[in-house]
Amino acid sequence: MKRMILFSVFISSCIIFAYAQNEKGIKANLSHVTVYPDRARLTSEAQVDIPAGNTILKLTGLSPYIDAQSIQVKGTGDFTILSVNLRNNYLNNLEDMPEVKNIRNQIEALQLKIEDEKAAITTLDEKLSFLQANKAVMVKESTFSIEQFKTLMDLYTSNIDQINITRLKKNRLIKDYEKQISALQQQISDKINKNQLPSGEISVTVDAARPVTGRLTFEYTVSQAGWHPSYDIRVDDINKPVAIYYKANVFQNTGVEWKNVKLSFSTATPWVAGNVPVLNPWFIDFYTPITTKSIQIRGASPKAEAPVMMENIVMADKNTFLKKEAEAASVSVEKRVGEMSVTFDVATLYTIPSDGKTQTIEIQRISTPAEYKYVTVPKLSNHAYLTGNITDWAKQSLLSGEANLYFENTYVGRSRLDVSQMSDTLSISLGTDPGIIVKREKRKDFTLKRIIGANKTETYSFLITLRNNKQSQIKINVIDQIPVSSNSQITVEAVELTGGKLNSETGEVTWEFELKPGETKEIILTYSVRYPKNQKIILE
Repeated sequence: MKRMILFSVFISSCIIFAYAQNEKGIKANLSHVTVYPDRARLTSEAQVDIPAGNTILKLTGLSPYIDAQSIQVKGTGDFTILSVNLRNNYLNNLEDMPEVKNIRNQIEALQLKIEDEKAAITTLDEKLSFLQANKAVMVKESTFSIEQFKTLMDLYTSNIDQINITRLKKNRLIKDYEKQISALQQQISDKINKNQLPSGEISVTVDAARPVTGRLTFEYTVSQAGWHPSYDIRVDDINKPVAIYYKANVFQNTGVEWKNVKLSFSTATPWVAGNVPVLNPWFIDFYTPITTKSIQIRGASPKAEAPVMMENIVMADKNTFLKKEAEAASVSVEKRVGEMSVTFDVATLYTIPSDGKTQTIEIQRISTPAEYKYVTVPKLSNHAYLTGNITDWAKQSLLSGEANLYFENTYVGRSRLDVSQMSDTLSISLGTDPGIIVKREKRKDFTLKRIIGANKTETYSFLITLRNNKQSQIKINVIDQIPVSSNSQITVEAVELTGGKLNSETGEVTWEFELKPGETKEIILTYSVRYPKNQKIILE
């Protein structure tokens, strides 16, 4: 019976040992990351020694934000991939975040200072022991004169005082260092409790007829990463092409640092469903209004009803990016244009820490001809805005994004590059130019009110003055307006427009002309409004 038990234990041990042999941890170096607007696809490679039989190869230390459906494992060698599995290991956490590592380094530096102070205190203690030992010898010595004895006592006292004061200061320093360490350790505890992540693991089961050395390539998609474009738009002279610096603002908080990897930025949107949407039947019926019962308030009169109020909530504009930009570096970039997306391959290797902070990388420079034109709306602003109109802009693979504007080598502000325009010409706002003076004044002598019969007529007249203080000739569009009547009893008439074009449906009046250097142009805008005198209209 004892032999049977020993044999069973031996067999079980062999099975466990064999199982342990068939599970093998591997390391794969992250080599390439393709970043999409709201996710990233990671590629890593590993060279593995595979024994004969079935083996489970485990790639650990991965991000916990892996999309299981996106995993692809490719093998090169004389073996077969049987299965691929993903799990998150909550017992093995990812390595410390950069912030935690920095705090740990601070703690280590403080601990070294404490050790130095304690070593200095030990030396002081030895000096104190030496003085105390010599004090006993000195007291027993009877050959000292009173002056010698006094001198020795003064020397002894001063040394003792100096040692004690120095020792006290060092103990205070140690307490201060220990308080700092305690505070830093609390910071680590808070960060770990909030941000500690499990470790992602990909297990690959392979089968080999004999021991073989092979290569595995892992590709998978992770969330908590992405990029968005921004631009530096530079115009040195309105007679030269516009320069557009295309930048990718990349961030990642996947839990794993991307160290020395090749980056690609893709404009594709793989998360958008690829199926054609189905148009379901649209059923209609007569509208039956819903009656709201009055609310009776206790203690109030039966006639007192609480009115039901509806409020219109205006949502704030959230299309404002406050991402911090890093200094753009000069890099080698290759652009791959596909049927549905564009990918920018950056040749320089980058390290992107997992801290959620934005890192800015220049991916393309464009120098393209543009037709420059100034636009001013003097009713709303006395500034002239420079615009650049770019043709064939779709070939540049641009996306909508924030833009820093530079004119004549001076930063002039921020704008937004909007590529959603349904036009072959892309219009870019390049900011205001103080070299163009715009002024709009009411002509008081020609602005009047008259009552004729049952009607009142109000006439308004404005003088718009423009001056070109630049050294070159410019093109400028001036935009103003007259009111548009929405009532048959109100009549609006354009009295004088100085050659401007009137859009009768919108009331917009536009002028387009050229101004030579130093030239001044005056425009008169006059209109009248007739309406019944017993009515009131707000015209200013």
